[in-house]
Amino acid sequence: MTAVAPAGSPVTGSPLPRSRRIGWSWLGLVPFLAYLALFLLLPTVLAVVTGFQDGTGAFTWDNLTALVDPVITETFWNSTWVSLLTAAIGAIVGSLVCFALLGLPEAGVIRAAVDAASGVLAQFGGVMLAFVMVATLGTQGVITRLIAGALGIDIFADGAWIYGLPGLIPAYIIFQVPLMVLTFMPALAALRPQWAEAHMTLGGTRAGFWAHVGFPVLAPSFLASLLLLFTNAFSSYATAAALASQGSSIVPLQIRTALTSETVLGRENLAGSLALGMILVVAAAMVVYNLVQRRASRWQA
Repeated sequence: MTAVAPAGSPVTGSPLPRSRRIGWSWLGLVPFLAYLALFLLLPTVLAVVTGFQDGTGAFTWDNLTALVDPVITETFWNSTWVSLLTAAIGAIVGSLVCFALLGLPEAGVIRAAVDAASGVLAQFGGVMLAFVMVATLGTQGVITRLIAGALGIDIFADGAWIYGLPGLIPAYIIFQVPLMVLTFMPALAALRPQWAEAHMTLGGTRAGFWAHVGFPVLAPSFLASLLLLFTNAFSSYATAAALASQGSSIVPLQIRTALTSETVLGRENLAGSLALGMILVVAAAMVVYNLVQRRASRWQA
């Protein structure tokens, strides 16, 4: 017969074996940790180390001083304003799409189709996106020819802007809008109808609900999504490399130039310092993103 300990008395007995307490579930993280180490941690370490080395491997500050060169600061400024502009356009258009989807059934065909298309287009980039841009908005693209034939307007009268920095703006917007739909839709869908009903019951209006409840509640999620879109555009390389083949107008293309040319501004390993600068900018944006997202998750939970 098994003895039962009196109420309130400490439970004694042999502890579980160490192997049973730890378990083996952590082994499932090994492939993911290996992936992070090879494709995130190792490149970051190499970028930081090479940014402080010269061609012989000796320590130097010359690579970091190159970051204040007018050519380099211009590329950082170009990357910043293009990322901010496309992030703002993508956030506004994407939020309007989310608002339109909010009135549709969650399990409906249209909502499912938009979600599926957003998941595909958010990852659409590189050579495929560059080909789409050239085929539609290129000098002999479909839309270019239609505008010229119907309205008599030559959109390339001042030059082939699509192959330069301005051409990156419509290209980035193509994947920024669906990314905003994917990230902002859960926050918008989390708005409870009972909040609007309570507001209306107390004599409020629909416009007042959005001004005093809806927009303040959604502001952290909107800002977090905006920061995510900024970092997405700031670190984008494949689309710019395939579309803007000439020049190094943004930081990722400048890094490519530093890696493929023998000397850049007379300094070796400049690519490492450029990558370090990008890491600092993206890290700062992601820190703010995490802080804002943490605030937004309080009411979403």
